[in-house]
Amino acid sequence: MTGALLAQAYLALGGNVGNSRAILDRAVDLLCDGIEIRLKARSSEYRTPPWGFKYQSPFINLCIAVETELTPRELLARAQGVELQLGRDRAHEKRWGPRTADIDIIAYGDLTVDELGLTLPHPRLFERAFVLLPLAEIAPDRVIGGRTVREALDHVDTAGIERLLPFPSP
Repeated sequence: MTGALLAQAYLALGGNVGNSRAILDRAVDLLCDGIEIRLKARSSEYRTPPWGFKYQSPFINLCIAVETELTPRELLARAQGVELQLGRDRAHEKRWGPRTADIDIIAYGDLTVDELGLTLPHPRLFERAFVLLPLAEIAPDRVIGGRTVREALDHVDTAGIERLLPFPSP
């Protein structure tokens, strides 16, 4: 799509099956090709308690900011394609259960969308410390749904969330 307007989007990535840090690094690389999707910022990685279904391994979570010419629906399709490449099987998994990679669009510009399979901003953003904490690291003053990410973070419980140190450079 040449000549299309660039939109800034925020995505949350998480996983708890396999080497999650390596898998999420790969997810960012597969998603952000530098052409249709350009990485603008990436948060630290966080080890977080499971959410929804508590009897599973902790998750690794991070957020990224991207610029893209893709529509929200195209960006979602791309994210789900990356999940599939990394071994996610949505058809056979437990809701909020273990997964290799989960990629959610948190916000796409200032767009509000409520369609089958796509709601923006993400409908559970303000309940999820595991998204708000890494998002606040890269976009604390970003207004989503009428409040800043920093303000939203002040209203969730961040207990048990641990910021991980980056791997040393080779």
